Amino acid sequence: MLTATDPLPYRPRRVAVAGVSGSGKSTLAARIGELLGLPHTEMDGLHHGPGWTKRPEFEADVDAVVAADSWVCEWQYDYARPLLTRHADLMVWVDLPFPLTLSRVVRRTLRRRLRREELWNGNQEGPLWHFFTDDEHIVRWAISTRNLYDERVPVVAAERPELPIVRLRSTRDVDRWVHDVVEPLA
Repeated sequence: MLTATDPLPYRPRRVAVAGVSGSGKSTLAARIGELLGLPHTEMDGLHHGPGWTKRPEFEADVDAVVAADSWVCEWQYDYARPLLTRHADLMVWVDLPFPLTLSRVVRRTLRRRLRREELWNGNQEGPLWHFFTDDEHIVRWAISTRNLYDERVPVVAAERPELPIVRLRSTRDVDRWVHDVVEPLA
């Protein structure tokens, strides 16, 4: 596994960005896309239809993304993860400390709800009391899934030993990696 200071073996064209909710994976994926001229597709935008339902076109849209010559997107959703893993030529794992990611999710959720921000396909964060009643509320989801990548990423490393995986463990690592490794490739 590569660190924030290790050079990449080549300029990537297909990048999967892994991380728990609140890790900044979408923000980093967009930065990588902008710097390297790769189209960024936000997986949440493909997945969530009106009323937080799964869009019927989700699988076909994911298939089209991974079939393209270049892309950067978040490594999430059971259908998408194996396809992204199979086609990626770089994986970036944003592995920030849980207290940081949880605080980000809570602040983001509160901000989105209070401002009634429109998310994907017209959706908005639900009432805050849903935290107590909805097992899939984003804050509860962030808590219950906080260790999944500790299990999932090593499996990818074992299945695809040739795939460079960059593990970024702090916001300083993220910034250093973008500045010292990605920007010179642009």
